[in-house]
Amino acid sequence: MKYKIIGGIIAAVFLIGAVGSILVMTAKPKNTVRITSQGETLYTIDLSTAEDDTFVIEKNGQHNTVEIRDHMIRVTDADCPDKTCVKMGWLSNSSMPIVCLPHRLVIEFTSDSGDVDALTR
Repeated sequence: MKYKIIGGIIAAVFLIGAVGSILVMTAKPKNTVRITSQGETLYTIDLSTAEDDTFVIEKNGQHNTVEIRDHMIRVTDADCPDKTCVKMGWLSNSSMPIVCLPHRLVIEFTSDSGDVDALTR
């Protein structure tokens, strides 16, 4: 009797984990990015429809060069001392935004519908 209860609990946990994994894997990928500087939203871009482009974000005499190519986005150049934002490469998922701390620039995936992302689901 004791082993049947433990087996049932293990099976239930496994089933819940499998269903949760399927839901996360089939979630619609986010394609909208928000670019903010010093807390102010500068751009909201839908990468699925965006054309290849390169533009410079300049604030308070500081600049970051942003590139959109093949429906992806990255910072290609910055005049900050450590260039961490450049080294981060292409923005690939919502768990790790591109951040330039000296310029207070953030590039991150966003959801217009207010949905909860895959990490906090």
